[in-house]
Amino acid sequence: MMARAGGIGITNAVNVGIAVQADWENREFISHISLNVRRLFDFLLHFEATTKSKLASLNEKLDTLERRLELLEVQVSTASANPSLFN
Repeated sequence: MMARAGGIGITNAVNVGIAVQADWENREFISHISLNVRRLFDFLLHFEATTKSKLASLNEKLDTLERRLELLEVQVSTASANPSLFN
């Protein structure tokens, strides 16, 4: 009976060892996934900030171009209505 109990103890120890190893591998996998999700999140935050900044800069340039175009339209309209001003 003693030999049999010893064998069960070894089997249980092996099973526990296998379970611990599997748990460790699962935790390591989850850790990698968590790290990659964090990196993705950081990238998206940086991308958003950069994109907002670039869009704001483009918006300012577009506003400037629109004002210049309006001024040119007025000048062309004035020149067309009063060609004698340019003679």
